[in-house]
Amino acid sequence: MLGMRFLSCVLTIVCLLPVGSAWSLDADDLSDPKVVEAYVDGVVKPLMVEGHSPSGVFALMKDDEIIFTKGYGWQNVEERIPVDPASTLFRPGSISKLFTWVSVMQLVEQNKLDLDVDINTYLNTFQIKDTYPGQPVTLRHCMTHTAGFEDGFLGYLIIEDPEKVIPLADAMKKYQPERVNPPGVESAYSNYGTSLSGLVVANVSGMTFAAYVQENIFNVLGMNHSTFEEPLPERLDQNMAVAYKYQGGQYIARPYELISNFIPAGAMAATATDMLKFGSALLNGGSLDGRSILQPETLEEMNRTHFTYDQRIKGMGLGFIHYPWGDTDTFGHDGATTAFFSHLGMTPSARLVIFSSFSGPGGGKIYHALSRGIYHEFFPIDAFNDSRSPELSGQVTTFSGTYLPWRGNFSQIEKLMGLGGQVKVVPSGEDALMIGKDRFIQIGDRLFQNADTGDIVAFQENGQGEIIGFAHNGMPFLSMYKAGVHESQMFNLVLLGLSVIVFLAVVLRFLYQRDRYRELPLAEKRAVRAAILAASSHLWTLIFGVIVIAALGDQLLLHIPFLFTFWLIFPIITTLLSVYLLYQAWLVWKNGLLKGKFARIRYSIVSFCALFMAWFYYFWNILGFR
Repeated sequence: MLGMRFLSCVLTIVCLLPVGSAWSLDADDLSDPKVVEAYVDGVVKPLMVEGHSPSGVFALMKDDEIIFTKGYGWQNVEERIPVDPASTLFRPGSISKLFTWVSVMQLVEQNKLDLDVDINTYLNTFQIKDTYPGQPVTLRHCMTHTAGFEDGFLGYLIIEDPEKVIPLADAMKKYQPERVNPPGVESAYSNYGTSLSGLVVANVSGMTFAAYVQENIFNVLGMNHSTFEEPLPERLDQNMAVAYKYQGGQYIARPYELISNFIPAGAMAATATDMLKFGSALLNGGSLDGRSILQPETLEEMNRTHFTYDQRIKGMGLGFIHYPWGDTDTFGHDGATTAFFSHLGMTPSARLVIFSSFSGPGGGKIYHALSRGIYHEFFPIDAFNDSRSPELSGQVTTFSGTYLPWRGNFSQIEKLMGLGGQVKVVPSGEDALMIGKDRFIQIGDRLFQNADTGDIVAFQENGQGEIIGFAHNGMPFLSMYKAGVHESQMFNLVLLGLSVIVFLAVVLRFLYQRDRYRELPLAEKRAVRAAILAASSHLWTLIFGVIVIAALGDQLLLHIPFLFTFWLIFPIITTLLSVYLLYQAWLVWKNGLLKGKFARIRYSIVSFCALFMAWFYYFWNILGFR
């Protein structure tokens, strides 16, 4: 739902419709450029102003004809160069993955690749770890994001320093993530799995990945304003939409984002009209104007569902995402870098191709509003059918809990981000759930639907009938697992808050009673000193950490600054002090130190909080330089 912005857009469209036209829009209206422009303008223009988005582009093709293309804002703000859909390049991010998957299938057609053999067969300089003996990772697993890799990105996925770019094979070896699930069992969107597949393409073809795509896709389709090369070739660099951040009331140019370390996962730059050519080829059996990049049967196989948690929801093709937006059979991919947010969707039943990309701080909001909104508006879903079966009532309590995404990190410090990406599921009446902030009504066994948006969620269960996770319709690559209490945000934040209060009390008590501290016997003085050192060091570690992370911000995505590494020394120190405090707590109780049992209980509470903090650093991978 887009509220007042949609209302103003629809009013504009109605003014353009012939007298007697209905207010409702449908797929046929997408053939009218005036209707499309009015709708897109109504969504985009106010959001660009609100979110300080300097540039964007929208393009739509229907029935093999370009219906509407339009550039928004400025390709270069300083030089006042407007965006041109035919010549201005944008960064489509993970839409690049579709070109990787097409490349893989081209080599499958040539019998040079097999989707179901151990991917190590195609690797020359390193091997994927044999974490699950007898269960190797395959290209099919990579294409469906079920290889079982954890996620990782800090400091190496997107960078700005050309000196940190290394060859693709070296990057895949250096940044190989842990395998946290057997292949084919759980889905977790993986930039590494895609880049690994691109390396296979390079190894088997004997060409660099960028050169392979240039020769076998771009040149074939006449995509003359597209490239995977970084930095950009001179002929294209002058037409690149500059990435900006908005600071102090003005746009500040940012360096060109370098994704060369993971080039097949998102390094592409392209114009909107070039993206329409690619989309048109995918709609027309792999061909454009008689030039073919894939055989029709290959595309049909790619678009078939190859992984889903539940046959009642849409799943993954071979690299293609089957979208749940509106009443459509749309497939494609979305993409985001730190500066650009993009969508490419193909709808076979309507012979429709849509591409959009917007930049800047507000780019993400425009992307969400436009990419989803246009399908829901022109392909409205059926009204919610509230036909619940009586036997389903009262079962919703079994789904309660905290859920975390499988797309996460489990072995390095990025794991800490799991504290912010949790979803709480609680009952809402006898036959409904609150999943996050949305209410879902049960419509089948382990199946729930949002009555407002039509979104569907399917819960997973194991062989013992226990609920272990859930997935949204059309998004199996972002599935969630049911977390233990110790992983929940509530558990961690409550104990963090309690620990901070206790540590503050210890420090303040010492400052207020310093004279009494000096008069303590030596053994008790040691015990009190241990509590003061542990409490103050934990407070300093938390405060300094918040300051460092807030100050560095997005820099952490591009590289790991020394200041961040320096901060990681303190959790080690505080953990050692916590161990020493625990030893002193044992002595306090053993030797009856401090004045009375209540004082010893207070000391134990301080020790418990210090011990929790040490566990917190360890569990969320803050302890050590991970």
